[in-house]
Amino acid sequence: MAHKLAFIGFGGVGQGLVDILLDRSDWLRDKFGTEFQVVSITDLYKGSIHHNDGLDIQQARKLVKETGSLNDYPESEGLVKGWDSLTTIQNTNADTIIEITYTDVFTGQPAIKHCEEAFKNKKNVVVTNKGPVALALDELEELAKQNGVRFLYEGTVMSGTPALRMPLTSLIGNHITSIRGILNGTTNYMFMRMEEGLSYEEALKEAQEKGYAEADPTSDVEGFDVLYKVIILAKVVMGESLTKDEVNRTGMASVTERDLNEAAEEGKKWKMIGRLEKTEQGLTASVAPEKVDEEDPLAGISGATNAVTYECDLSGPVTLIGAGAGIPETGFALLIDLLNLDRDNQ
Repeated sequence: MAHKLAFIGFGGVGQGLVDILLDRSDWLRDKFGTEFQVVSITDLYKGSIHHNDGLDIQQARKLVKETGSLNDYPESEGLVKGWDSLTTIQNTNADTIIEITYTDVFTGQPAIKHCEEAFKNKKNVVVTNKGPVALALDELEELAKQNGVRFLYEGTVMSGTPALRMPLTSLIGNHITSIRGILNGTTNYMFMRMEEGLSYEEALKEAQEKGYAEADPTSDVEGFDVLYKVIILAKVVMGESLTKDEVNRTGMASVTERDLNEAAEEGKKWKMIGRLEKTEQGLTASVAPEKVDEEDPLAGISGATNAVTYECDLSGPVTLIGAGAGIPETGFALLIDLLNLDRDNQ
């Protein structure tokens, strides 16, 4: 029997997952014995369609690509249009909700509400939104457990690069004493271009033109994006709860041209680093620009690439490098979680 999916939000990431499902459906069935069927798609701007027996996702994808809307999806017996997100979650026959709406990182909404409603209706949830995991993980996991469903969120830290699942599985048995990472591609790209001679303003404009930075870049350049990823890593990997006020945060605009020149003379690189350190006084957390020695693996990470180093007491330092954003990469992060829904380990 096919595993039924409902998409809440159908932007680039959701469409990226659909492209993967269209391209690899036969392989997924043959390799894993898994078949996915999309029964609901609801997007605030693109419209909403649902059918208990499944949607033609190739047709839905084509319509969105050509018109930006689902309104012209062909009518048929049993097709429902016009549900909002909560109505979809309450009424869909999906087994799993793919929650990929645009969400306020300061409040975690509307994604937190979507997750709560899904769990109350005994549906699994897979998210790439940082907000619900950073701000309400304990409550949401407890609600999921009470209702016998799963909550998975691999894509919240480094997209399709397994920054959560790898330390929980491959590094199991180690005590991880610190985590340091380049967890935001926008700031890493900007620092690279500033080292090459651009001003902060020029580097930001270029990052926006390339799609690395939003029109309002505050979350990236002021460190809020990394702050929430640090909170997630603290909770999920190190088992420590942090609030956003417990993370010391400094934006990248504090780095001057003189600072860049001094780092170059010292053979160092400026990086926006998210850091967690276990000390005798407890866990410390920060997000700030740091000068990184050239022999440090993080110094060589250029462009929009992300990387994270786990300091392990047995295996020594382990650095994971990969894409931290992107449509196919984040779509793959959702696929990782879907394939692991029925497995014991996250």
